[in-house]
Amino acid sequence: MTREQAAAEIATLDAQLRQANEEYHNLDAPTISDADYDAMKRRLAWLEAAFPDLASSDSATGQVGATPGSGFGKITHARRMMSLENAFAEDEVTDFVTRIRGFLNLPADAPLDFTAEPKIDGLSLSLRYEDGQLVQAATRGDGAVGENVTANARTIADIPQTLMGDAPRIVEIRGEVYMSHDDFAALNAGDSGRTFANPRNAAAGSLRQLDPAITAARPLKFFAYSWGELGAPLADTQMGAVRRMAAMGFKTNPLTRLCRDAAQMVATWREIEQQRATLGYDIDGVVYKVDDLAYQDRLGFRSTTPRWALAHKFPAETAWTRLNGIDIQVGRTGALSPVARLEPVTVGGVVVSNATLHNEDYIAGRDSTGAPIREGRDIRVGDWVKVYRAGDVIPKIADTDLSRRAADSQPYVFPEICPECGSAAVREPGDSVRRCTGGLICPAQAIEKLKHFVSRAAFDIEGLGAKQIEMFFADDLLPIREPAQIFTLAQRDAANLGKLKNRDGFGDRSTRKLFEAIEEKRRIPLARLIFALGIRHVGEVAATTLARHFGTWQAMIAALDAAAPAAERHLRAEEAVARERAEAAEQGRRARLKESRDLVWSADPPVPAQARAAWDDLVSIDGIGEVLAGSLVTAFAQPNERGGINRLMAQLDPLPAEVASSDQTEITGKTLVFTGTLEKMTRAEAKARAEAMGAKVAGSVSAKTDLLIAGPGAGSKAKKAEDLGITVIDEDEWLRIAGR
Repeated sequence: MTREQAAAEIATLDAQLRQANEEYHNLDAPTISDADYDAMKRRLAWLEAAFPDLASSDSATGQVGATPGSGFGKITHARRMMSLENAFAEDEVTDFVTRIRGFLNLPADAPLDFTAEPKIDGLSLSLRYEDGQLVQAATRGDGAVGENVTANARTIADIPQTLMGDAPRIVEIRGEVYMSHDDFAALNAGDSGRTFANPRNAAAGSLRQLDPAITAARPLKFFAYSWGELGAPLADTQMGAVRRMAAMGFKTNPLTRLCRDAAQMVATWREIEQQRATLGYDIDGVVYKVDDLAYQDRLGFRSTTPRWALAHKFPAETAWTRLNGIDIQVGRTGALSPVARLEPVTVGGVVVSNATLHNEDYIAGRDSTGAPIREGRDIRVGDWVKVYRAGDVIPKIADTDLSRRAADSQPYVFPEICPECGSAAVREPGDSVRRCTGGLICPAQAIEKLKHFVSRAAFDIEGLGAKQIEMFFADDLLPIREPAQIFTLAQRDAANLGKLKNRDGFGDRSTRKLFEAIEEKRRIPLARLIFALGIRHVGEVAATTLARHFGTWQAMIAALDAAAPAAERHLRAEEAVARERAEAAEQGRRARLKESRDLVWSADPPVPAQARAAWDDLVSIDGIGEVLAGSLVTAFAQPNERGGINRLMAQLDPLPAEVASSDQTEITGKTLVFTGTLEKMTRAEAKARAEAMGAKVAGSVSAKTDLLIAGPGAGSKAKKAEDLGITVIDEDEWLRIAGR
């Protein structure tokens, strides 16, 4: 897969997953199955791991849950509520154990225990107790902020109002609210006024009632399995903590097991899967957790998932249906994405009517050279297709039944004209995606950019979602056709004779709340602002990395402007290399490619030293790289795009980036580089620890490097650091700084 192909697929998965998250977490009415959701998220995670500089915009791997609904008060979690990494094959469990041992630098014969417990298919809930009394309950929300459902939680019999035994003064217990199969059937047979699709939806809809009396009438249950803020540790191990929660009065799952190795973990998964149909409640897998809590602390967290836990999901379900049509959607980067329109079919308890088709090669079954591709199916309108849900949000087509294909069936012809604006849709060499060349004149691209701007992971303006964006974009009296116009909406409405409050769907109260919500977002975290701009290849992870590295908007802009001449020269050099690669024979190619690149860099006029230094600093940021850096600098150098950004920034006052650590350390805010072999701490753990302490980790040494940690075998980086007068320390000194 080329980098361009990966970028296109990431963008497609991105939009589909966002829609699924909204339907699942806030509407309690998913249109795709958990298996589909898991499969797509898994694919997205794989792509981001294979192409770390292409972390997709609004990537589902950077999201937890969904933004809290407006009907409830909001509670900020003292500790974020995380999601879980998923696995679907047995060898992935072995890989998980191997990865844990590698991170902790544990030999193969060192004890390493795991717990295994059923993964309940319900709604995550956090319960805070102070001095043994329940004081608040909150849904997971987006992981940082959840809905205040305290009154509703008090009506659930499984949730104790007062803790038993010797509980810490502050304890936050987390678990899952669910509904049994029998209770679900009785609820749907009753006169509740609504028929729920499955027990998970019923549990979520029941807990998220504005009237606690309705929740009290619903038969909800609760399993405890984790914790957040604690006044004192519950135990030294995960299993010990589970027993401690049971002693405090919580119900914990009796199928929780302690496993010594991957073989025992998989055996437990099989045992629980065999009991799945007779448990009386829904589960969709088994969760493994490192048992030793000291190891959990060392392993820490990624952006949305703990390194010490894994959800081993059960296999996806499939179904056959007819493909009624193929629609083309145009994304904010101009990518033409095909979507299958299916005869509705139930897959795993969820009605599916759409499926992703990725790109034209996937449909045709052959790539641009005519060679067969692995996943291509020669998919045609009218075919009978096998649909499965196996990963995250959107269903996929697994196969076609050629025996049922009509004799007059014709291959699908992918459009070469944008269906939205009529511009040419061009597919560049090596790219799997065809893109509209209309740019700003293409309404689909403009609308999608605006939808991205107000998305949950970006500005997240309450009352201004995708539907409202489409309305305002088409409005001639009060238009929103670029982000800056969002923040002048109230001012323009005041000067407009036709007031927004008098329009259908609005009103005095909703209009006032919309203007207040917009006003609140004038001061937004820097990472969210960078992500909201929708620059190609700049996803949530990259936006957070850039924000932490530069600290302020002004510092980032100054660096990008300074790097612009070098970025332009870099792009020219890469174009020369591409031409040379296409023409050169294999023998001696590497030397000629380097020569082509060097010739462009050395050509007159010379690149200013300051520009080259700024470019080198940008590409040295760990996780950025040349492709993303080039996309970023190019976007800010385009007059039209820069003009729009400048108009937006005249309305905003972004917040400086926060360091990852709440406590100041001797490396907070400093840039570190690791080189050579670390013998007592793995490179992965060292990087995670440095970032947790508020430091930045770069991949190469530059004038902005503050500290080089050099292990045995350090080479050119150590020499360059010495030449630049940068402090160099060994691993023992690093361990002292890291508190290990």
